Amino acid sequence: MSELENRIRDKSLLSKVMKAEDTIPFFKEAAVAPMNLGWSGFTPVGYPKMVPIAVADYVEKNGLQGKWKFNLFIGASVGAETEDRWAALDLVDRRWPYQTGKNIAQGINSGRIRMGDKHLSMFAQDLQYGFYTPEKNGRLDIALIEASAITEEGNIVLAGSVGAAPEIIAVADKIIVEINTSLPSFEGMHDIWMTELPPNKRPIPIMDVRQRVGTPWVPTDKSKIVAIVESNRPDNGRALRGTDEQSQAIADHIVDFFLAEVKSGRLPKNLFPLQSGVGSIANAVVGGLTQSPFEDLVVFTEVLQDTFLPFLDSGKCKFINCTSLSLSKEGFIEWWAKFDKYKNMVLLRPQQVSNNPEVIRRLGVIGMNTPLEFDMYAHANSTLAGGTKMLNGIGGSGDFLRNTYLSIMHCPSVRPSKNDELGISCVVPKAPHVDHTEHDLDVVVTEQGLADLRGLAPKDRARVIIQKCVHPAYRDYLQDYLERAEKATGLHHEPQMLDECYKMHLALAKNGSMRFWNG
Repeated sequence: MSELENRIRDKSLLSKVMKAEDTIPFFKEAAVAPMNLGWSGFTPVGYPKMVPIAVADYVEKNGLQGKWKFNLFIGASVGAETEDRWAALDLVDRRWPYQTGKNIAQGINSGRIRMGDKHLSMFAQDLQYGFYTPEKNGRLDIALIEASAITEEGNIVLAGSVGAAPEIIAVADKIIVEINTSLPSFEGMHDIWMTELPPNKRPIPIMDVRQRVGTPWVPTDKSKIVAIVESNRPDNGRALRGTDEQSQAIADHIVDFFLAEVKSGRLPKNLFPLQSGVGSIANAVVGGLTQSPFEDLVVFTEVLQDTFLPFLDSGKCKFINCTSLSLSKEGFIEWWAKFDKYKNMVLLRPQQVSNNPEVIRRLGVIGMNTPLEFDMYAHANSTLAGGTKMLNGIGGSGDFLRNTYLSIMHCPSVRPSKNDELGISCVVPKAPHVDHTEHDLDVVVTEQGLADLRGLAPKDRARVIIQKCVHPAYRDYLQDYLERAEKATGLHHEPQMLDECYKMHLALAKNGSMRFWNG
């Protein structure tokens, strides 16, 4: 018996096995009107590969670029060889709620692709509510799901991520399953909690990060499964970002802050469950915690990055909840080498649970995320460069920052522009787009220092942020701006000069540097 047959334990479904290219007829309707597709996957892990690539090959071979159109609903970003290639072939009409990739970003910012940005826990919920496809009574035409196995009852066992796959499976009219036999099975690592519709939604009964409350498989109406395809492609993986001096300094500030909070009695010695975003700063923070004196730590987060593996190996971290294993190719090699150990220390949940405000607030999670910029009153922009150009999306940062016990945002004080190594200040007078308001943030950090904003009125916050977080190249200007804004407004609650508050952004757009006073 082949490995694929071993993975399909409901033998009545063996008749649905076919090659990826044989699924093309299921997509023919895309030539008439955009089809609504839901894909599994969260970051470049657990996403369908064989069928999307087969569709792209067919479109390219037959000159159908721009003639077939699809609306893509995916829990987060997926591999560039699939959706980014689809974007290059002009196959994407709408995309919700988060993406990465050069071609898809170009399509969004040229107006060719219509993107909707949404908090990730709310995206999965709203998909279940039918908000995105009212013309189809809330249904999706096809779900493309990467799986590890299918149970004896026809239920789907997912692969290295959960994301919004449970909701996608529930609302799809047809399901195409890719069983990835190139990878060991992830079976037993998932905890799938399915939520109901209002007004009868039950509380999510998670009182401890280790607690299982659902099933190890996604409840599936197997009559909707129209095809099963064997996959031999591994996950593309998320490249590991190394730690630089800026990131390490930020991590050191945060660890020192935690030590002070423990000493003051506001945090226990093992802290509270930790959430960390993605990127070099997040990696540095996790690395700093690995080297810190803290013990018996647990994590309640979205993604498990490479630096979490030595965190687990160190014994400092005892357990991790997430919705995706967002590892690099090298990270996956280590993951599988120590799988027997890690599988008992990691639990994969749906993003509607991993990012759920109710659970985050109950557990007292400490949230740490990286914005594009924040302003002197602590409004943060995570999504739109210059207030207009979409980068990736808000992701899950807002799910955590509004509901955590401590909401921390960290970023470098400056980033280089094309013609100025200090050309972009990440602290500005007024953010041109706000994803996280002043009401959501407790602490902001750059390599310059940490500003504890709890209990401070806006003008007091501004002075602390300018003193602690702003790069010296911009500090005098921001201090002067604040004082002039106070005089101009008569000490309004949050003084701004509307004819100047975006002058740094305008200078960047025009001259390539925010330091307009340099000529």
